[in-house]
Amino acid sequence: MLGLAGVMDVKVNLRSKIIAAVCVLAAIGGVGGARSADYLGGAFEKSRAYSPAVITRGGKIIWLAGAGGAKDENGKDISHDFEAQVHLAFDSLDKTLKEAGGSLQDLVEMTVYITDVNNGTPFVNMRKQFFPSGKYPASSLITISNLAWPGMMIEINGIAVIGDECSAAKPCTK
Repeated sequence: MLGLAGVMDVKVNLRSKIIAAVCVLAAIGGVGGARSADYLGGAFEKSRAYSPAVITRGGKIIWLAGAGGAKDENGKDISHDFEAQVHLAFDSLDKTLKEAGGSLQDLVEMTVYITDVNNGTPFVNMRKQFFPSGKYPASSLITISNLAWPGMMIEINGIAVIGDECSAAKPCTK
């Protein structure tokens, strides 16, 4: 059984491998263009800041490991500070995507794990600020009992597509 230090080493090592793989993909696939996927859904889905489906064609696919933590980038303890942890998770995902030539706006799917069901609606409201265009990734929001470190309240993983071929003139839904 891994101790906390072992879990942290595995997560850091996995993140390094993912970043390396993303860099290789960026090198062989070039930097993608603007996101132009097709987003399905109606008023209810928009009110909850998600899409039931996002359709893309082509592009570079990036699989993102879980992002979150109980300490911010400066080492400040943010245990039990849900809002700070949400910002940390999205900032981490965005930083990784920028290394691959994209941004949060390229996320097409995300799985969000929270440890308190009462944080579901606050999370939905916060998520809206990270997707100001209203083009939300397909998403699952799952409540679980614990995450990797004591004090962690949220972890987000996802899939991004950079440079897909969908556009207003050539939608992927038809």
